[in-house]
Amino acid sequence: MTVTVNGPLPSVSYDVAVVGAGVVGCAIARELARRPRLRVALVEAQDDVGQGTSKANTAILHTGFDAVPGSLEARLVREGARQLAAFAAESGIAVEPVGALLVAWDEEQLAALPHLAEKAVRNEYGDTRLIDPPELYEREPHLGPGALGALHVPGESIICPWTTTLAYATQAVRHGVDLHLNSPVSDVSWREGGHLLTTARGTLRTRHLINAAGLHADTLDRHLGHHDFTVTPRRGQLIVFDKLARDLLHHILLPVPTALGKGVLVTPTVYGNLLLGPTAEDLDDKGATGSTAEGLALLREKGARILPTLLDEEVTAVYAGLRAATEQDDYRIAAHPEQAYITVGGIRSTGLTASMAIAAHVIGLLADTGLDLGPARDLDPVHMPNLGEAHPRPHQNAQLVAADPEYGTLVCHCERVSRGEVRDALASTVPPRNLDGLRRRTRVRAGRCQGFYCGAAVRELFEGAEA
Repeated sequence: MTVTVNGPLPSVSYDVAVVGAGVVGCAIARELARRPRLRVALVEAQDDVGQGTSKANTAILHTGFDAVPGSLEARLVREGARQLAAFAAESGIAVEPVGALLVAWDEEQLAALPHLAEKAVRNEYGDTRLIDPPELYEREPHLGPGALGALHVPGESIICPWTTTLAYATQAVRHGVDLHLNSPVSDVSWREGGHLLTTARGTLRTRHLINAAGLHADTLDRHLGHHDFTVTPRRGQLIVFDKLARDLLHHILLPVPTALGKGVLVTPTVYGNLLLGPTAEDLDDKGATGSTAEGLALLREKGARILPTLLDEEVTAVYAGLRAATEQDDYRIAAHPEQAYITVGGIRSTGLTASMAIAAHVIGLLADTGLDLGPARDLDPVHMPNLGEAHPRPHQNAQLVAADPEYGTLVCHCERVSRGEVRDALASTVPPRNLDGLRRRTRVRAGRCQGFYCGAAVRELFEGAEA
């Protein structure tokens, strides 16, 4: 198992290099790991996997009911949803099938609901159902007044995005993929027979290249002479409400979608919170992940109509993520066989759901570029720590605590994280490099106090593991 963080990159030549260790890049690396004949590298600019769009989204496992019918995205979301649901069940990734309600607040939106139901059928999802106001308010008694009806989409679920990305990376590394962190790619040159990637840690050589660089996929594309799309970072700000607000909501509440996206929604999370957001702001800066007073005020205004009592609840945190929007309302996945190169661009918020199907699609394209993939193998399953509230946490498992009292000693009381969980994360296949990475693996410091009470103890554990 190889995970490198510092020092020069190895001088070996890889068969395939994947640039970008977000949820899609990690899924592709995992799929490549099924081919033992290949030597594979996963190259990431930052110090951990899932540091970009993958860590800051609405964490919904979509059905794809409202995708553009016939699009590549529609097919891959549909296929990916089934695959990820099965993988999550096998791997211990937290998922809750809460269902969604697409709420109409005026006559125009109400008139759009039957068309959205028809669109769902065209996307091979036939379980939607129109419901009237009495049933809507029976299902969601805290919904704001004035809703005219809704489209019920029972298949929509919530999922843990952090554990999903980490599970892919863990399985990939355990089966021979080299993960190189802190390796931003500044240049790519193609010569007959291979690519040379210039990174902050030296040069990496690879015969075939897969560009899964997210917000920077267009930049990497241009290094190889392609100008097929431009990524416009679309910022989504979100507000995280305290766990005491969780009983206010039973479904994901979706607005009728617009050209900019699905709009502002309210959704439960697998961690027991409620999310309000996101905004949809097209920016020029691919690093602009800060929240703004204007954005948060807009969310509170929208939330006051959707779920008025939510605004009386305590806010645990705010955050913002950037989606990789492009000129077309579809994924921008293309093979360039003459360069042994595949672009995986324009993967927006549905990329989490579609990740496994995107990976399978890309491997098919890779074979078409002339690479002999060799025989496929089954991967040994991984079992990830449960970060969800729907299933017992380690400190609630009497047998586990009896066998190892570290699981019964809480470090973070807000999120009920034990010393045993922190210890396991620090010793894992892809360990955290900082306290934020530890939070994504355990939920430590993610609760009501945001690390005010547990911060010193958590830092001591983290630094003790580094020593």
